[in-house]
Amino acid sequence: MFKPLFHLAYHVDDLDAAARFYGDLLGCRRGRSTETWIDFDFFGHQISLHLGTPFSTAETGKVGDHMVPMPHLGAVLPLDLWREVADRLTADGLDFVIAPTVRFEGQPGEQWTMFFRDPAGNPIELKGFANEDAVWAA
Repeated sequence: MFKPLFHLAYHVDDLDAAARFYGDLLGCRRGRSTETWIDFDFFGHQISLHLGTPFSTAETGKVGDHMVPMPHLGAVLPLDLWREVADRLTADGLDFVIAPTVRFEGQPGEQWTMFFRDPAGNPIELKGFANEDAVWAA
């Protein structure tokens, strides 16, 4: 059965740097590409990175005690995969907007999160959950 996939296309200013970041560092499988864009399997969803001027962002989203970049994209991951990616990014010395941390601890929707930017400055949030039911907990 074909499950629905989310698709997002956005700009990056250097396709080679984007390919290294999304492919090598994040571990996303590379798909089709031309000289002006690259598709990636972004944790089970399709992103298309097109050569151009990245969108403008500002730290205007208040979540808990943090101001986060808006707009941003991201993925919700099983906690073991989230930890694997967090360890890889930390070992690489990535400059985090919000370093890997747990938020809403002991509350409905407890989650692990990290915010960072790709080489073009596009903000990304990866969330980790111990179980899928907690994603929708209120």
